[in-house]
Amino acid sequence: MDNTKRYARLLERYGNGDLDRRTFLGLLGASGMAAGLVGGPMAGLGRRALAATPDQVRFDGWGGVVSEAFRQHAFNPYTEATGIEVVDGTFGGADEYLARVRSGQEGEFNLAHLSGVFDYDRYHNLGLTTELNEDNIPNLANVIVRLQDVFREITGGTLSAVPYNYGTTSIAYNRKFISDEEVREKGANIMVDPTYEGKIGGWAEWKTRIWYGALQTGQDPNNIQDMEAVWEKIREHRDLALKYWGSGAELMSLLAEEEIYVTEGWSGRIRALQNEGHDIGYYDPPNGLAWQECIFVLRGSPMEACEELLNFMLEPAVAIAVAEGQSYPPALDPTKVDLGEIVPTLPAFDPTGQMSELTFYNAEYWNSNESEWSPMFSRVQRGF
Repeated sequence: MDNTKRYARLLERYGNGDLDRRTFLGLLGASGMAAGLVGGPMAGLGRRALAATPDQVRFDGWGGVVSEAFRQHAFNPYTEATGIEVVDGTFGGADEYLARVRSGQEGEFNLAHLSGVFDYDRYHNLGLTTELNEDNIPNLANVIVRLQDVFREITGGTLSAVPYNYGTTSIAYNRKFISDEEVREKGANIMVDPTYEGKIGGWAEWKTRIWYGALQTGQDPNNIQDMEAVWEKIREHRDLALKYWGSGAELMSLLAEEEIYVTEGWSGRIRALQNEGHDIGYYDPPNGLAWQECIFVLRGSPMEACEELLNFMLEPAVAIAVAEGQSYPPALDPTKVDLGEIVPTLPAFDPTGQMSELTFYNAEYWNSNESEWSPMFSRVQRGF
């Protein structure tokens, strides 16, 4: 049987339900190594691995269940197929990671799982972008066009990243103490309700705190008119909160251990808690914060190796497996790709592929205010 037929047979068995996704990916990786597969997600990988390529590429992400999903469903099969090791690091916040990149050497950091258009824009402004050869990433054709276009507008029509997943940062609450009806009635103001003093949490990130301060004062987060009112709400929240959390793992721990009853939270992490049996509710208020994440390729990276990893990660079987593992919908267009049974049940999933019901950061607006708002939040956080 030739290589193309091997891939077709594996794909047919997977589509018929004869193979689970983990087995399918394992066999796919093994076939790619043994036979130099020329079709599907392993296209060209065995051949290119014999050429002059780096021994490894570095990938930095958010840790926890997100990194576990990438490792299991994308990185390990890719390494099996190419011989190129994916070394993954983690970070707790975008500002922390950017500081590492700026203090490091060019080429030290290669790919990063960045949050949204805001980060893409500021990396571009700092001269850290690259230009992807899209011919090496044919699976990009399956990615939601709107998610691509916002990046192309920043980098003159080219891409330095591929959209990969999306989600929301909305209200998570323990149903043992707070009802669905109460959250719907109070919306974002549930997090400044004195009833829950000492049982409230929040992410220690300036953009999120300001976004929710805007919602709590009835303002458009992308067009704030009364900033002092926002700062006052942030202070109210600070004084009522048990603590700010700094990572997805800490968010999950605080809710699971009932140290806090309510916080804003990342949709995928909340689904992970629900899957573990915790009765955690999740509510997207009007103008709740939506975001997309991308896999960004930094200046100085080995481009061909990065591009083939990106293409592999966008292969539907791989992207869906990662999505199910991390509980965030993939950036694949559901009108072009059958996303299976689980993905459509994930929080924030948009079955239309238009993303019209989600509210994202206006990158230009937020970047223009970062120099004032970020240090101001640091002062408020310290009690100012």
